[in-house]
Amino acid sequence: MSKEQENKAIVGRWFTEFWGNPWNPKVVDELAAPDILLQYSLHAPRRGREDVKNFMTDFREAFPDLEFGGAADLIAEGDYVVGQWKGGGTHTGPAFSDFLIGSLPAASGRKMRFTGTTVLRIKDGKVAEEIGLDDGVTALQQLGILRAA
Repeated sequence: MSKEQENKAIVGRWFTEFWGNPWNPKVVDELAAPDILLQYSLHAPRRGREDVKNFMTDFREAFPDLEFGGAADLIAEGDYVVGQWKGGGTHTGPAFSDFLIGSLPAASGRKMRFTGTTVLRIKDGKVAEEIGLDDGVTALQQLGILRAA
């Protein structure tokens, strides 16, 4: 198996077990580098396994049906894997204040569905970085946090 194929297999499992539903918190310890960087436009960057697990735990408590999945085949070159995705969830859990520009009261019932593209860097068989560009404007509008002028 080529390095690119191995990296795509790692990312495929990461997407399924970290971003899918149900999620597997143990995948962070198994597949993430100790100092993993997780960065998207909706939230402050996260660094390290514990920070990433805490982020996802809180996100999933607020959005219990949260689920993201691939929207196209993964592309790999060297240490990098690129994936397109779509997903979202319904806010039925506790108040959520993790978005950079606003928060939600408990159980708002608001739904978000949005897309994005993510670049992951694999180092020594572990996800070292996951940096994505998401359609955060759409998600924030759907959640009522951002309103059109």
